[in-house]
Amino acid sequence: MYDREKDLIGAFMRGQMGRRELLKGIGALGMTAASAGTLYNMMMTNALAADFDWKAHQGKSLKLLLNKHPYADAMIANLKAFKDLTGIEVTYDVFPEDVYFDKVTAALSSSSSEYDAFMTGAYMTWTYGPAGWVTDLNEWINDPAKTNPNYAWDDFLPGVRSSCAWNGQPGGALGSEDAKQWCIPWAFEQNNITYNRAMFDKAGVSIPKNFDDMIEVAAKLQKDVSGIYGIGLRGSRSWATIHPGFLSGYANFNEKDLNVSADGKLSAAMNTAGSKAYHEKFVKLVRESGPKDWSTYTWYQVGTDLGAGASAMIYDADCLGYFMNGGDNKMAGELGFANFIANPDAKQSTPNIWIWALAMSNFSKDKDATWYFMQWASGLEHALFGAVEMDFVDPVRQTVWKDEAFRDKLKNKYQGFVDMFDAAAPGASIKFTAQPLFFDVTTEWAATLQKMVANEVPVDEGLDKLAESIDRQFKEAGLG
Repeated sequence: MYDREKDLIGAFMRGQMGRRELLKGIGALGMTAASAGTLYNMMMTNALAADFDWKAHQGKSLKLLLNKHPYADAMIANLKAFKDLTGIEVTYDVFPEDVYFDKVTAALSSSSSEYDAFMTGAYMTWTYGPAGWVTDLNEWINDPAKTNPNYAWDDFLPGVRSSCAWNGQPGGALGSEDAKQWCIPWAFEQNNITYNRAMFDKAGVSIPKNFDDMIEVAAKLQKDVSGIYGIGLRGSRSWATIHPGFLSGYANFNEKDLNVSADGKLSAAMNTAGSKAYHEKFVKLVRESGPKDWSTYTWYQVGTDLGAGASAMIYDADCLGYFMNGGDNKMAGELGFANFIANPDAKQSTPNIWIWALAMSNFSKDKDATWYFMQWASGLEHALFGAVEMDFVDPVRQTVWKDEAFRDKLKNKYQGFVDMFDAAAPGASIKFTAQPLFFDVTTEWAATLQKMVANEVPVDEGLDKLAESIDRQFKEAGLG
């Protein structure tokens, strides 16, 4: 029974046919998608087990701490495959993001062994790693006795993989040879343009070619399309205002957040002439075409307005546009995606990225079993499941981005997404300087940006004062 179907699935697993041909062949044999999925999972489990002792920790149990997110939903939906493969039982707690990181900090700072692994942002490990709260995963990645031979660490997108590794030295380059792998990238967000196609057509405008053009296009959209504003941008007093579109454009003009001297001392770099010129442009964009309550805007408001048809475009996370283009959003199916090169003299976009990653608690009672879960959850098989069957966007593995079924899914429902990703991925990485005062520096930067937009301080003066304040903090902390 199912011999012909097994032959088809086996050919797909050996790379002899693409996912599109597999689905076509399965359909021709009259097998339902659900039955095919069950058979595929069974064969994949057997194939994985043939090359590695996945049952080494059978009967053990792990507990995860998760943020409520589509990435977590995809993993939870596929947990049975992990249990079938390993015999390890997995339980989890899920919290909304507004309290999630407080839960993580509380667990780690108290040396709690309740959770073995957890979701984290790469930025957070700049605190967790030096504090001794998370484990350097290089030991497990490089141990063939503990890592299955098909894990393919080199399959992870290079800029994303290196952005999750840091040597713990303030100002140290991400991904350096002596870097510690504090977390494993799981999925990530590039910052580019998502736009309302109908509004662009009505205003007769094209996708912005650079930052000056974005200012003009946003203003025309706001003028020609009634009841909307031109562009959605984050503006709350938070590090999260600096990291998406703002920093992506900033880096494209070759501007930096910090300087690192030859002896490792840190100093602010936001008050250069180039930085001041960029801030002037950004302030102009917000004042002329941003939301009225820009200083309160977070990821949620930027996305909700786009999905409701209240804004014409956003310069923010591509997956935010992805989510707003689906579900029961008013603008579902109406959005387009585009790569954005802010600097007219640049040839490549430079998206700063947010990475949702998996980290191992240093207080886990069974790190080897925990690593079995982590390598499965970040492995190719689960990544393909999440990307094709769920909303695991953007995946971090190069092989997933070559998968025909995944690319077809995006091309059919998310106009321009694949082209945007392919163009932007080579320049995508974390653009911040890794250092322990990251959240203090970026939050103060956001507060200064608010004052500039509100005309409370001129750009020149505001950035000079910001640099002075940051330099003073670095010196007090022994970093400058």
